[in-house]
Amino acid sequence: MNHQQTASTVLMIRPVRFGFNEETALTNSFQSAIPQLATNQIQDIALLEFDNFVEQLQQHGVEVLVVNDTPYPHTPDSIFPNNWLSTHQNGTVVTYPMKTPNRRAERREDIIAALSDNFGLTVNKREHFEEYETLGQILEGTGSLVLDRVHRIAYASVSERTNPDLVLKWVQHMNYQTAVLFSAYDTKGLIYHTNVVMCVGEGFAVLGSHAIANTRERLLVMQQLENTGHEIIEVTNEQLLQNFAGNMLQLRNKQGERILVLSQQAYDSLDYRQIKSLQRHNDLLLPIPIHIIETIGGGSVRCMLCEVFLKKG
Repeated sequence: MNHQQTASTVLMIRPVRFGFNEETALTNSFQSAIPQLATNQIQDIALLEFDNFVEQLQQHGVEVLVVNDTPYPHTPDSIFPNNWLSTHQNGTVVTYPMKTPNRRAERREDIIAALSDNFGLTVNKREHFEEYETLGQILEGTGSLVLDRVHRIAYASVSERTNPDLVLKWVQHMNYQTAVLFSAYDTKGLIYHTNVVMCVGEGFAVLGSHAIANTRERLLVMQQLENTGHEIIEVTNEQLLQNFAGNMLQLRNKQGERILVLSQQAYDSLDYRQIKSLQRHNDLLLPIPIHIIETIGGGSVRCMLCEVFLKKG
């Protein structure tokens, strides 16, 4: 099989009760409450940001499958489906073990059924990694795993939400070549998700290598990226930790153009040299303003996009 790195279709979950998640705040230092905004105001603004995001992607030729969240059970982070679901070119759909109860409630069989029933996609196989929750082993989808789908390499930053043993099981089960494990830190401890630290695209990778404290681990990540033909575009710790500059995703539109999706905040933090480097590998940089979602949710654009690699029919 000729493996693709980039998807041209994404699944997005339209929020109905988006808000600050008390359960996840213990392990996600990127979340911040905004006390001056009422609960309904937060949801209203997040919905505007979400709808604009969908519109921007569609205007630039990316297919977006939108599924509405349900009011009950209350899932304040449902806007980030990439943590509980991933799809793969061979028709496999994988569901994942999540750390907190209200994120486990995001896993919805009706959404997986909709992939085939509503959107006409072929699901050949299901993999249920959520069974590992009972053992306390957590692996939060493509938040925990940054995938080089072409070279079959899974990069994973170990944390309370990314169990190293489960990463290795996933790699073996999904016929990947290898896992590159490391630990990345912010000022409060381990960074919760790998996709905050790095992004892998076609011929390039965005990496906040300064967050990887161990020199040997840092070099291992960089060597693996370089050995597989990726130009490493470095982002600083400030860009990474204050502006979500590692949380990008490369997509392809219907015209075959490469589009790099990032938040407006991330884009504004980049310098001229970084932007030029990214432009070399992308036909378009697409900055999306999602300030409320980033601040309260503690995740950025990449977390909102579940790539769909399933085939039609």
